[in-house]
Amino acid sequence: MAETIREPKQKRSIEKKERIIKAGYDLFAEKGYFNTNTAEIAKAAGVSTGIVYGYFHDKRDILVEALDIYIRTVFTPILSLLDGLSDLNFATIVPMVIERGVAAHRENKAMHRTLHALTAEDELVAARFASLEEEMTRSLSEKLVSLGYPAEKVFEKVHTAIIVVQSFAHEEVYDHHDYIHYDEMRRIVTDMLISIF
Repeated sequence: MAETIREPKQKRSIEKKERIIKAGYDLFAEKGYFNTNTAEIAKAAGVSTGIVYGYFHDKRDILVEALDIYIRTVFTPILSLLDGLSDLNFATIVPMVIERGVAAHRENKAMHRTLHALTAEDELVAARFASLEEEMTRSLSEKLVSLGYPAEKVFEKVHTAIIVVQSFAHEEVYDHHDYIHYDEMRRIVTDMLISIF
C-alpha cells in the first residue's frame, strides 16, 4: 500500500483513476461493499492492484468516491427537473418529483442498498447522506423561492417532501408489500405533498 496517494494530473492517469472508481461503484452495487476486494476492483478497471493503491489507501477511499457518483446520479435529475420550471404549479411538479425519486431509487437499487446498509456502520457514509439531504433541501428551497414561493417554512416543507418521497420510493422499489395498492398510495402521497405547499 502506498504511503503517499497520488493525485493524477495527466489525462490518462485521470481516466485510470475514474475507471477504478467506476469499477468500485459497479462491484459494490453488484456484490456489496464487504464482498468486494481491491484486487477485484483493479481487475474490473483493467489496472494492477499497485495502481489502485497508488490512488487510494484502501477500498473505503474508493467507496467515498463512488458515493459521490451515487449522490450526483440521484440528485441531479431531481434538481434539473426544477431548473426547467418557470412557474409553481405543484399539481404538475409533485407527480414529476415523485416519479423522478422512484426512478432514481429503481435505477440505483443495488448501490442504494449497499450504501444504506453502511450508514449504520460508517460515520463518513452517514455524514454524506445527511449532507445530501441538506444540499437537496437547500437547493430545492432556493429554487422555489427564486420562482416566487414564500420563504417562510420553505426548508421544513421541502425537507418533509424529501422524506416522504424517499419513503414512498423505498416502499415501491424495495419493500413492495402485497397488501398495498401502490397506484393508490402514490395518489395519497401526491395529494399530501400538494397540500403541504
